[in-house]
Amino acid sequence: MSWLGRLFDLRDTLVRMVLLDLTGLCYLLVVPHSTSTPTTAQWVLAVPAFAMALAAHRRPVVNMVAQAALLAVAISLIDDFTINQVGASWALLEMTMRARGPRAIWLATALLVVVDLTDSIGDPPRRFASGVVGLAVEVGVPVLLGLVIRANRELSRQAVERALAEQRQHESESRAARADERSAIARELHDVVAHHVASMVLRVGVARHVLTDLDPRVGEVFDDVHGTGTAALAELRRLVAVLRNPDGVRGDAALTAIEPAALPAAIGASIDRARQAGITVEADLDPAIGSLDAVRGMAVLRLTQEALTNVARHAGTSALAHLVVAVRDGAVHWEVSDNGRGGVPVSVPAGGGHGITGMRERVEVLGGRLEAGPTEAGWRVRTVLPATATEPSTRSLPRDRAASAGSPAPEPA
Repeated sequence: MSWLGRLFDLRDTLVRMVLLDLTGLCYLLVVPHSTSTPTTAQWVLAVPAFAMALAAHRRPVVNMVAQAALLAVAISLIDDFTINQVGASWALLEMTMRARGPRAIWLATALLVVVDLTDSIGDPPRRFASGVVGLAVEVGVPVLLGLVIRANRELSRQAVERALAEQRQHESESRAARADERSAIARELHDVVAHHVASMVLRVGVARHVLTDLDPRVGEVFDDVHGTGTAALAELRRLVAVLRNPDGVRGDAALTAIEPAALPAAIGASIDRARQAGITVEADLDPAIGSLDAVRGMAVLRLTQEALTNVARHAGTSALAHLVVAVRDGAVHWEVSDNGRGGVPVSVPAGGGHGITGMRERVEVLGGRLEAGPTEAGWRVRTVLPATATEPSTRSLPRDRAASAGSPAPEPA
C-alpha cells in the first residue's frame, strides 16, 4: 500500500493530474465509441478539461468549479461526456483531500450533484432513479475516498506528534536521571573525597610551619605535597560545581577541556612534579600543542599526568622517562616510555587501580587507540589522537607489565 499512499500524497498532485490526462487521451484515442472517432465537440470539451487539471493542480477550488462547468456544458451538447464526468469526479476527490474544512467539501459535493442531476431532468421516474443511483459512483466514491485519505493523513500526523512527545518525555526523564546521578556523585566528592583531601592539605601545612628545623630537601617535599594537594582540592571543587550545576559551566565540556594556551604550562607543571619526585624526565614537546582544541588538550594533559605517575609507582622514583608530544598533520602523537630501572618503586595502595583503563577509555572516545606494553628497556604507553573525532575504537592492546624485565607488575592509578 506504500505506492498507493505515495500516489495520493499532497505533494504529487501534478503527477496525478498527468496520469489522469493520459488516461483521458487513451480513452478518446483507443476505446471504441459509437462513432468511428471522437467528435469535435468531445475534443473541444476534453482539451480544456485536460489543461485546467494541469494548470490548477494546486488550486482545487478553481479546478472543481471549472470541471463542473465543463461537465454541465458537455451534458447539454454531447452524448458521451465520460471525460468531463471523470474530470469533475476527480476534482471533487482532490477538493476533499485538500480542503481546510468540511464546509468546502460539502459545497463542492452539492455542486457536482446538481450538475449531474441536470442530465436526468425530464426523464421518466425509473430512469431518474437510475441517475440518482449513479451518483453513488460519480460523487459518493470520490468523497468517501478523499475522507479516508484525510483520516489516514491525520492519524499519521497524530502518530508523529505522539512519537515526538514520547521522545521529549524520554529525554526529560534521562536528563532528570543524569541530574540525580550528578547530585549523588557531587555529594560523595564533597562529603568524602574533598573533605579528606582538605584535611591532608591542612595537616601538611601545619606540619611545615611547626617543624622549622627540617632538612631543606624535606621542606621541598612538604611544599610540593602541599601545592599538589591544594591544586587537587581546587579541581575537586570545580568538579563538584560542574556536577551540581552543569549548565552554569558549559556542562560536560568543562570536565574534559582546558584552554589551549594553558596546556604547555600545565604539562610543564606535571613534568616538574615528576622531577621533584625523583624521576628524570626528558620532554620533547611540539610548540604546536598550544593550538590544540580544548578537549584533545585535556586528554594529552591527563595522559601525561597518569603516565608519569605510573612511572614513579612501577619503575621507581629514580627512573628515566621520555615524554614525546608532537602534532603532525593535525593528529597528536603522544608517547611516554621509561627504562624500568629506577630502583624501589613507590608503594601502591591495595586493591589496584584503573589508570590504563581510564587512559584507554579517554583515547577511544576521541577516536584513537592506546598501546601499552613492555619494551626491551622498560615500559611504553603511546597513542595517536586523530585530527577529527571518529567512531571510538573497540580494539586496544592490554598487556601485562609483569613481562617487562626488571619492572614490577603495574597497578595503574
